Amino acid sequence: MMRLAGFLLALMLGMGPALAIGVDEPMADPAMEAKAREISRGLRCLVCQNQSIEDSNAPLAADLRRIVRERLAAGDDEAAIQAYLVDRYGEWVLLRPPFEPSTWALWLGPFVVLGAGLAIVLWRRRGPAPAEAVARPLDADEKKRLDELLREDRG
Repeated sequence: MMRLAGFLLALMLGMGPALAIGVDEPMADPAMEAKAREISRGLRCLVCQNQSIEDSNAPLAADLRRIVRERLAAGDDEAAIQAYLVDRYGEWVLLRPPFEPSTWALWLGPFVVLGAGLAIVLWRRRGPAPAEAVARPLDADEKKRLDELLREDRG
């Protein structure tokens, strides 16, 4: 019986840190809570489609919100919390990845595609008219054939 009581006591003490901050329990300090929410809005839910962990109802997002609050309560700043999560989940966890060589295509790609499309439109508009579209006068045989067709039509 003493063993069981000792085991239950050890189990409850071991769960203490996990229960220190509830999943979505606001922090005691309103300024820290606001900071936690701000940090959470900049982190992507890994199971949702481009949604922040602040806006997501997914269990993983709740876990990430809890991690943000725990690390903030432990004294970490925003950069340290983001670095911790990037080390753990990769840069995909950031809703706004940093501008560096590995993300240049992500940041500049839309502008390159837009510029290329605009260049193609301008090039097509400014180019000379296709040769087939230029009207040329009818030669004698074509005039004769046209007059015959017109006479047949009037009948």
